[in-house]
This record gives sequence, structure tokens and C-alpha cells, in this order.
Amino acid sequence: MSLTPSNMLELATMAPNFELPDAVSGNVISLTEESFGKRGTLIMFICNHCPYVKHVQPELLRIAHDYLPKDIAILTISSNDVENYPEDNPALMAAEAKKWNYPFPYLYDETQLVAKAYKAACTPDYFLFDKNLLLVYRGELDGSRPGNNIELNGASLREALNNLLAGIPIKEDQNPSVGCNIKWKH
Repeated sequence: MSLTPSNMLELATMAPNFELPDAVSGNVISLTEESFGKRGTLIMFICNHCPYVKHVQPELLRIAHDYLPKDIAILTISSNDVENYPEDNPALMAAEAKKWNYPFPYLYDETQLVAKAYKAACTPDYFLFDKNLLLVYRGELDGSRPGNNIELNGASLREALNNLLAGIPIKEDQNPSVGCNIKWKH
């Protein structure tokens, strides 16, 4: 495991479009009006095996239950190399999504082109877009990390989500997320 920070994609970047299969349903999801939120869209790069993702999973579900009803769409993407990290393969992604009862799609980026388009670097890596799919937040969930005894509460991401919903500018000074590096193919 290599501790890796977010690349901090430039704010106001338009969300790169994609077409990826959902590991659970098999349906192909793209950034269309059916998949993005009326008030915003949160895209998270996660995976099954990362201890940083496992640490934040309960809060990701709380955020989903709090913000999906407020017209924020949530999509999760796994881009890891499954040949070298078989625990992140689509069948196990589907099992993980069912185990946790994910209320959002868990998409598989086999080519890793979507992760590259978003300049995703780590799991978890968070990208919040406004209703026009312009990037307004890319940063940490909160200050909690495995073993640092800081409360897991989603404070940083929740502040951005609440400001987006209230029409309040989101501060541009954002702390990067940190986690395991995305497992790139060679």
C-alpha cells in the first residue's frame, strides 16, 4: 500500500463523460440526465480492498442516505488492475455492493481511461460537480484516517455538499484526499 494524495483536478473542470458497466446490474451508466443529479453529482473512486475505503465506508453510506434525496447523484468507480488485485474484480465488486447495500451504482473502469480522465490518484478520491457538471470540490472526506483516532464524520465533503445545495460558494482551499494509490496496469 502506497499512501497517495489526490491530484486535485482544477476546479470548474467539466466532468469527463464515460460509459461504464455497473458491477451489480450490468447496466452501462454514462453521465446523462438520467445519471447525474439535478443539484449536483458526486463521483467517488473506491475499491474493495483498500483499508482507507474500508475505513470510510460507513460514512459514504450515511452521505448517500443524506444527499441522494436532495437531488445529489452519487456514482462510485473502481479502476484497479484486477489481474494483479483480483479482490477488486467485478464479481467481488457486486458482492461488496450487495453486502453494504449500496444505494448508488458501483462502476467498473476496466480500461482505466475514466480514472485517467479524472486524474484520480487514490482510493478514495472524491469529485463533486454542480448541476452543470462543473467541478466544485475535490478533496478529503474529513480528517479521519485509519488509526488516527479522528472522528469519521465526512465534515469536509458535507460542508461542500451543503454549500452547493445552499448556493454558497465552496472554498477553493481544499485538502486532498489520501489513500491507496490506484493500481495501474503496466
